[in-house]
Amino acid sequence: MTEILREIGMIARALDSISNIEFKEYDLTKGQYLYLVRICENPGIIQEKLAEMIKVDRTTAARAIQKLEMNGFIEKKEDEHNKKIKKLFPTEKGKQVFPIIKREHEHSNRVALSGFSEKEAEMLLHLLQRVRKNVEIDWEFVKKGNKRIY
Repeated sequence: MTEILREIGMIARALDSISNIEFKEYDLTKGQYLYLVRICENPGIIQEKLAEMIKVDRTTAARAIQKLEMNGFIEKKEDEHNKKIKKLFPTEKGKQVFPIIKREHEHSNRVALSGFSEKEAEMLLHLLQRVRKNVEIDWEFVKKGNKRIY
């Protein structure tokens, strides 16, 4: 059974590596495209929610967001009601790159699912969602400073 997580990890790393290479020409590096996509899909999202969506810690998210902002892909805007809350929005530059990232994602999906029937692809999605939900329980537990018992 340990092979399943190794396979998932290899797939994720390979696709991330491809994306990092292909998006370098747009000044997007080290997974920043993940953040940009979520911000484009959810304009006005706050940093904490974004980190939770991507499953990274706040510090990692903060670094990526800072680089995206410095490179002109996103901007932070104060919340109307609470000035401490900063909402994230894509800039025009970010909006221009978004369709390119989506095309790459769709292409990668087609390649990854090549030879799968529609039913197999749906089943795989369902099974992976179940795996993610199982892992999220531990992720939330550990994120709160708890230690898992092996």
